[in-house]
Amino acid sequence: MLKWIYRIGLLSILILGLCIGMYWYVSAYAENELFENAGDIPEVRVGLVLGTSDRLSNGRKNLFFLGRIDSAFELYENGKVEKLLLSGDNSTEFYNEPQTMKEALILKGVPEEDLVLDFAGFRTLDSVVRANEVFGLNEMIIVSQKFHNERAVFIAGNLGMDVYALNAKSPDFRIAPRVFIREVLARVYLIWDLFIFDTDPKFLGEEIEI
Repeated sequence: MLKWIYRIGLLSILILGLCIGMYWYVSAYAENELFENAGDIPEVRVGLVLGTSDRLSNGRKNLFFLGRIDSAFELYENGKVEKLLLSGDNSTEFYNEPQTMKEALILKGVPEEDLVLDFAGFRTLDSVVRANEVFGLNEMIIVSQKFHNERAVFIAGNLGMDVYALNAKSPDFRIAPRVFIREVLARVYLIWDLFIFDTDPKFLGEEIEI
């Protein structure tokens, strides 16, 4: 019995070490490509805005969504990008992240013709790979919260892309601990996606020129 307890304990320590190690490795990899202010970031023709719901399950406004919209607008307003690629989930007719982002940015003053929608950005890997393979981007500025940007930059870098990222404002960690835990697990899952199974996006389709 003690032998099994020891083995389970050792396995738990190894798994925890893997999670922590992968989390910090991804952060270190992306560190030099992250920017806090739009005015400091180099100019690139297209910015990729990663999608999320505009509302929480309780009906309240999603602060992650609002932060990304504000940063995307700041990026465009400062002339750092000419176009914004809005990538998110549109898996049902009742849930449309790209369209919601588009409406929010138009309200802020971004012309509709400078907004390009990617309806098949079901997860971060899909959004980044599709930006490269479907929309033909070899360089771009990613817009999301810092923890999310780090993972997206890591994916893009391993695809050979040149990317920067603008960190959107994040809610206080105390109100989003589940998001942090999910991010830790997502970074471990990158091992399977990028280095073991070479996972493809759920949907690619024909090339689209921006």
